[in-house]
Amino acid sequence: MTKEIDARGLACPQPVILTKKALQDHSDIVVLVDNETARENVKRMATSQGCNVEIDEKGGAIHVFITKGCSCDIPEDTATTSRGPLVIAIGSDTMGKGNDELGTVLMKGFMHTLMETSPRPDTIIFFNAGVKLTINESEILEDLRTLSQEGVKILVCGTCLDFFDIKDQLAAGMVSNMYDIAETMTGAERLVQL
Repeated sequence: MTKEIDARGLACPQPVILTKKALQDHSDIVVLVDNETARENVKRMATSQGCNVEIDEKGGAIHVFITKGCSCDIPEDTATTSRGPLVIAIGSDTMGKGNDELGTVLMKGFMHTLMETSPRPDTIIFFNAGVKLTINESEILEDLRTLSQEGVKILVCGTCLDFFDIKDQLAAGMVSNMYDIAETMTGAERLVQL
């Protein structure tokens, strides 16, 4: 039986996340999307997993038909057992440079997507204006708390919290120092800096 996913109106990366989850349990999927970007993102993810993809536009929606090929099995999380620590360092409360409003949307999307990716980071470090993402008013607070509960270590620069006078508002992670941050970054086999 074909699994149908209605991803119309969903923001990036939700159509891809829903499709990837469905591929774990279903061999035939049809994903309904309403824009070319979502269509291409779903198609690219499915073909990267070895799936056959056909696209049809009808009834005001784009239908992405996905059938598992022989190599479409979604692998279990083996990357963390074969590699060293993955560390993400976040030095801003926005993602990228240019427009802060867009950067806020991108950061929120990145952190939410991180909840669905594999492997998960071992540690996330927040420094400079990035520490603002760990306080009470943060839009990504629930994602950070969930990641922390699932074993992701969250280090927050104490000097930076003091600089912005927000140490008393810390709501996710633990206050850290530059020694721990430097040791974690230099000990990482894979370091991603945002």
